[in-house]
Amino acid sequence: MTNTKNAENSNPMIAALFVQADGCYSNLDSVDSWDIERDARNYNGPHPVIAHPPCQLWGSLAAVNFKRWGGEHNRPGNDGGCFASALQSIDRWGGVLEHPAKTRAFAAHDIPSPEGHGWQAITGAWVCEVWQSAYGHRANKATWLYYKGSNPPFALRWDRPVGTHQIGFQDQRGKSRNKPTLSKREANATPIEFRDELIRLALNTPPTEEQKS
Repeated sequence: MTNTKNAENSNPMIAALFVQADGCYSNLDSVDSWDIERDARNYNGPHPVIAHPPCQLWGSLAAVNFKRWGGEHNRPGNDGGCFASALQSIDRWGGVLEHPAKTRAFAAHDIPSPEGHGWQAITGAWVCEVWQSAYGHRANKATWLYYKGSNPPFALRWDRPVGTHQIGFQDQRGKSRNKPTLSKREANATPIEFRDELIRLALNTPPTEEQKS
């Protein structure tokens, strides 16, 4: 069983942008949380950042929904500048940005897509793919990270355990392909171990051997 030191004791501060008011970053003394009411687009430092900008308009279904329903609020990529703002905060203050794997936001902002396992160095930053199932999420939840800091990033858990549940629509290839579907809240939630890993990454403080176990 992993013995992860909770972020309550982390120091110094980090800022968590585009997070839920009652989510896993709330009530942590070491975290300056920016929910929808505070509007993370207004963040102006000085702490390193963990950013979870909205992803709904950057996925493969965004174009389908726009074609079906129309409306500027459904236009793919029209997130009100949230991703661009998060990226600007990372580039200025350092830290890590998290978005679903295969997000089209990376290409739209000229960020190379990660390939294979491990961190890949890009111009002035690093990218990778990590599965949150390695940190306790019940679905695979493949995730892309963009990291920028004064030091190279430390290794994450690169294993990709297959989740027992799925996110979103049922697989159309038949019932045998389907798994129980998670609620929207659980699907969106960040596992505590992954949260703590992101906090360490934003601060660039690698986990101890005890925390790795």
